[in-house]
Amino acid sequence: MIATKPPTYPWRTAKNVALALLAWVIALTFFFPIAWMISSAFKTENQAFATPPVIIFQPIFDNFSLAFAKYGPALKNSLIAAIGSTLLSFLLGLPAAFSMVFYPNSRSRSTLLWVISTKMMPPVGVIVPLYLIFKDLQLLDTIFGLTLMYTTMNLPLVIWMMHSYLSEIPIEILEAARVDGASLQHEFLRIAMPLAAPGIASTALLCIIFAWNEAFFALNLTNVDGAPLSVYISGFKTTQGLFWAGLSAAATLVILPVMAFGWSAQRQLVQGLTMGAVK
Repeated sequence: MIATKPPTYPWRTAKNVALALLAWVIALTFFFPIAWMISSAFKTENQAFATPPVIIFQPIFDNFSLAFAKYGPALKNSLIAAIGSTLLSFLLGLPAAFSMVFYPNSRSRSTLLWVISTKMMPPVGVIVPLYLIFKDLQLLDTIFGLTLMYTTMNLPLVIWMMHSYLSEIPIEILEAARVDGASLQHEFLRIAMPLAAPGIASTALLCIIFAWNEAFFALNLTNVDGAPLSVYISGFKTTQGLFWAGLSAAATLVILPVMAFGWSAQRQLVQGLTMGAVK
């Protein structure tokens, strides 16, 4: 039997090349502002503000030294708020999602819809009552208050996403564990949580990113002592009249931790976000 070569279709090859070029153009369009910001961080203020733009230059690191000098308290506050709010969100959200999946009642679905509906509320619509509540509780300009604010912001996300991930676990696994004498705590910690590990990883990454990038509540509820990086960057100043290079260095240092963490955890992120997409 003579093997036949499969037919080739030139129009398909041209279509694939066109789609690849289009994808590159879109990717470069989104990446160009970030690349320009990073390059400006290594320029002098005059070079960063020059017209026409300076393309070839001698890189300097003075801007990063200035940004690091201003970043001590703000970096600590951002880390505490992002990681602390994520841990609190999971501490409250995981049991809630677990109970609604494996021990539902007549109000579980309506509760789930109400929880996710809170994410649709515009932040500007609640900032005045939140400010008054924080003022009465003496939580203004405190890292504890900001952590609580980010917890309430990320809690609906944790409940909704973990509800979807836990729904993919066959109920028969937990039923078999109950027959063997497993307690509710054992079902939750030893069975459900390990099986939902990809979902936990992706949800935690999203919570950290949302808390790290949040600026509206931080600008309105903090000032100095509890201010994260977003507040410090909004008020970034230098001793010179120009500040584009220093601001670019500060913004570069802000995005680097999230980019590095996201790049290292991209496999877990994709696995978690696509979990349950194909039945």
